[in-house]
Amino acid sequence: MSLAHANENAGAEAALIEDLRDAAIAGEKLLAKARAGVLEMVAPSGTPEAGLLDAHQHAVHGLAWLATYTQAIVQLASYTDRMTAEGRFGRTEELLVRIGAGEYLNQMIHGMAMNQGEIFRLADVGLGRDATEEFLTEPVTRLIADGNTIDNRAALVTLMRDWHGGPIGDGGLDETLEAMREEMRRFAESEVVPHAHEWHLANEYIPLEIIAHAAELGVFGLTIPEEYGGLGLGKESMCVVSEELSRGWIAIGSIGTRSEIAAELILTGGTEEQKQYWLPKIASAEILPTAVFTEPNTGSDLASLTTRAVKDGDVYRVTGQKTWITHPVRADLMTLLVRTNPSEKGYKGLSMLLAEKPRGDDSSPFPADGMTGGEIEVIGYRGMKEFDISFDGFEVKVENLLGGKEGQGFKQLMETFESARIQTAARAIGVAQCALELGLKYAMDRIQFARPIIDFPRVADKLAMMAAELLITRQLTYFAGREKDQGRRCDLEAGMAKLLGARVAWAAADNALQIHGGNGFAMEYPISRVLADARILNIFEGAGEIQAQVIARRLLESRN
Repeated sequence: MSLAHANENAGAEAALIEDLRDAAIAGEKLLAKARAGVLEMVAPSGTPEAGLLDAHQHAVHGLAWLATYTQAIVQLASYTDRMTAEGRFGRTEELLVRIGAGEYLNQMIHGMAMNQGEIFRLADVGLGRDATEEFLTEPVTRLIADGNTIDNRAALVTLMRDWHGGPIGDGGLDETLEAMREEMRRFAESEVVPHAHEWHLANEYIPLEIIAHAAELGVFGLTIPEEYGGLGLGKESMCVVSEELSRGWIAIGSIGTRSEIAAELILTGGTEEQKQYWLPKIASAEILPTAVFTEPNTGSDLASLTTRAVKDGDVYRVTGQKTWITHPVRADLMTLLVRTNPSEKGYKGLSMLLAEKPRGDDSSPFPADGMTGGEIEVIGYRGMKEFDISFDGFEVKVENLLGGKEGQGFKQLMETFESARIQTAARAIGVAQCALELGLKYAMDRIQFARPIIDFPRVADKLAMMAAELLITRQLTYFAGREKDQGRRCDLEAGMAKLLGARVAWAAADNALQIHGGNGFAMEYPISRVLADARILNIFEGAGEIQAQVIARRLLESRN
């Protein structure tokens, strides 16, 4: 490259960074106006009212989406700046950023899809032409005009034709995390991908030998401190591992989620004795945990939880029902949320038990006194199996009350929400990446009218947008992980990553199936599994509607 050409590139990169920074500022100003508009609807007395939040749910949730898009632009600006400084911002990265930023900025003024049938528009919060014109600064207008264009999409897909595995474009990770990604990808490629569809179709459990090998790689002790037998790594590493394993099969990425939740509960809320006893066993996968929180009539409304734990000497006797419990049969430990004080309504009467149980199998799922259950058959997210569980006098040692104090269960659970949502966003990235790879390969291999179907613009356009949205979601998710690692509050960032990641995964799977045409609808093709798996991401760990509500409430209650 000549010096003149290098200087020209450097100038173009600097201009792009400046435009993105200006666009982020414009987005934040627009968000402030939208927030003020929503506050007029829901807080006539100055404080948001529950009834009005429900009555104006479309506008309230739209605010969450606008905030998520704004944060996406902020992270694209940060990514472009960082990658340029490191000399890693090539043509692929530039196209991904331009397409993603241009499309999201355009949607911010013309309508953002909260799902396929619900579009949020600025008019929904009382913003009209004046707000739009103020948002459309020269940098924003330029990014839209030079962003998601026919030429840029075509140029990106030309580069994607030479793809040889891994994310499209540099994810911006350091060498250590990239090495970790490669190790997990090799594991998934050799031991998971060749069998995942067979296991899915047969509704079989993940083989225990696969879990054992994952344990040898450190998957279950990733973020557990070294003093308790773990690797002592951060949440950003958790993102990379969860993403790559979920790319192989979401079940493999999610088996580690149970250990992550249990370990974080014990780390943040347990006694030192509980940490010393349980954490090394979780890290080594000597014990497999499961989370037992949800009840048939409560869903996300944990304050209404009724499962009762009555103290009787040196044990608690648990009675009640739980539902949508993932991988309980082969679990050795249940993190069990119960009501220990029936006179305390709402969250205050809840406690968390570390409930031991014998490991079961298909022939005898729950070989424990006072515990029965039945499988819930599901269309996707297989490999661990979902169950309804009934407890009738099931015994848990008093010493296994998390933290040794009653009434702390909800607070302890809240401590895990940031990490759980970050990890769910990472799982969504893995599912979306799998969909992109399947769609890209099929589009290059499938010949119609004497040419590969990737030559047709509407096929290529789908692939380009998948890749651009994957970059955006990765940057949001990695940012949330880094914030968590720095000890900063990141519930907003984690929620945004999860909210967007779930939508991106579903869109990627749906579009990849469309690229497959009729073959995609056949169960023999892996994309049919990926579509079914992607659908759960907008439901668990807080349904999309609940997630938007949580984000919006934080925004509305903020003093800024």
